[in-house]
Amino acid sequence: MELYHGSNIVVSEIDLNKCRPNKDFGRGFYLTEIKEQANLMALRTANRFGGTAHTSVFNLDERIFDDESLNRLIFTSADNDWATFVMNNRLYGSNINDKLNNKDNKYDFVYGSVADDDLMFLFREYKRGQIDSEKLVYGLRYRKLSTQYSFHTERAISYLTFSEGLK
Repeated sequence: MELYHGSNIVVSEIDLNKCRPNKDFGRGFYLTEIKEQANLMALRTANRFGGTAHTSVFNLDERIFDDESLNRLIFTSADNDWATFVMNNRLYGSNINDKLNNKDNKYDFVYGSVADDDLMFLFREYKRGQIDSEKLVYGLRYRKLSTQYSFHTERAISYLTFSEGLK
């Protein structure tokens, strides 16, 4: 399976230490199967940090989905658990021991929907008590969500092979 990563440089070697914390699924290396989404992320990153927009292409060994030695978390829909997981990873002060938290990289690999800025508005309303979980999930249902694959450990990254860097 071909996956894409957008950045301001070609990323041929993955260094988890360079990955930012407080992302949707925790600190990790993120890819998408949607090339256009990666291209937009590359432009956004280059505009923010300088450099030139590049999309790096990786091949994913799909045996990752069957490897029982990996601690995987797969979200098939943007439900209440997914929303809680994203909020816990994005917000400071969440309980690191919570199973719906990956700040300690307890999960090697996570797959699920991307939380965009509109969703973060819903999350903030929920966190402030302005809406309940039922209204949060209702609000999530009517959004067109794209997906992301996140790799949090070297074991998970071993399932990726760099293919090429595109401008």
